[in-house]
Amino acid sequence: MGNLVFVAKETVGDETRVSASPDTVKKMRSLGFDVVIEAGAGLRSLISDADYEAQGARIGSLSDAAEADVVLKVRRPTGEEITHYKNGAVVIAIMDPYGNEAALAEIARAGLTSFAMELMPRITRAQSMDVLSSQANLAGYQAVIEAAAVYGRALPMMMTAAGTVPAAKVFVMGAGVAGLQAIATARRLGAQVSATDVRPAAKEQVASLGAKFIAVEDEEFKAAETAGGYAKEMSRDYQAKQAALVAEHISKQDIVITTALIPGRPAPRLVNREMLKAMRAGAVAVDLAVERGGNIEGSEFGAVADVEGVKVIGYPNMAGRIPASASALYAKNLVTFLETMVDKNSKTLGLNRADELIKATMLTDAGEVVHPNFVDPDQATVNKGDL
Repeated sequence: MGNLVFVAKETVGDETRVSASPDTVKKMRSLGFDVVIEAGAGLRSLISDADYEAQGARIGSLSDAAEADVVLKVRRPTGEEITHYKNGAVVIAIMDPYGNEAALAEIARAGLTSFAMELMPRITRAQSMDVLSSQANLAGYQAVIEAAAVYGRALPMMMTAAGTVPAAKVFVMGAGVAGLQAIATARRLGAQVSATDVRPAAKEQVASLGAKFIAVEDEEFKAAETAGGYAKEMSRDYQAKQAALVAEHISKQDIVITTALIPGRPAPRLVNREMLKAMRAGAVAVDLAVERGGNIEGSEFGAVADVEGVKVIGYPNMAGRIPASASALYAKNLVTFLETMVDKNSKTLGLNRADELIKATMLTDAGEVVHPNFVDPDQATVNKGDL
């Protein structure tokens, strides 16, 4: 019998995604793993137990996790869930580690070797494992679909015998993966699209998608991208100038989509009530950062709020609103990462702790929190004293 992989059913919140697809079960079997799927794990992603069984998986229950060498999840396991995992098991999930140090410590005490997929380095080798990109792509697409669904007008210009319907004006704030997909989707639907971002490189990307770029392009703007490709926080002076430009631009828009997130920090506030108040009747705004406090003043977690006459969509886990697509991509990210942990000759699990992907994503190991971003300073001092 090979190493056992357990695919858990999600229990936290309203999570619709699952961490394995029939395709990735087939791949894991070819890598030498036996696979147990918790009954019903894929139902909300339109994957039946029979679909998994057809690829050689066994359908089981949470008690099967006690024998698993690898546990795959979407969300970080709860305290109750980890009581079912065996000491030394590898757990791979979207761990949401920032601000959840107590949960990480609990996972460490359980003796689990855990990996946070969202900490995957943005390097060429890891592109196929980048869950932030795969899920943000879908979130950007879905943000436009959700906006169109509550917007009381058509998006494309329509010239009819009864008159002309003007194109909706869509403004996307943040031209990262989610923002670029939102731009592309809004363009496909026929909207007139503009976008903004604090990274100079975004200007060309926005223009290549046929959208107009809006930004205060001063010297600070030209030096604004961090090494990791994320936007960095701008000075108060720049923020004030940019806010004035954006406020004037927003007043002419029908739909605004905000996508700004800085890893490990509360979401920056991009749109205030005054800006919303200036928008036309029936305008819509989508806050893709609602899970981190929100980019839009007045956005409500899990709801469509009426703020100054604007419908503000604050749905968390936007990618999870199209779970079949989101799960297919997430599962592929996971299995590609898992494959790096397999010895090709013996077809057994073997962690190379010197591998840059392992080092970047490993949160806990051998009873301790090991990721430098989350190590308790007191624990680190004790550890050094023990050497």
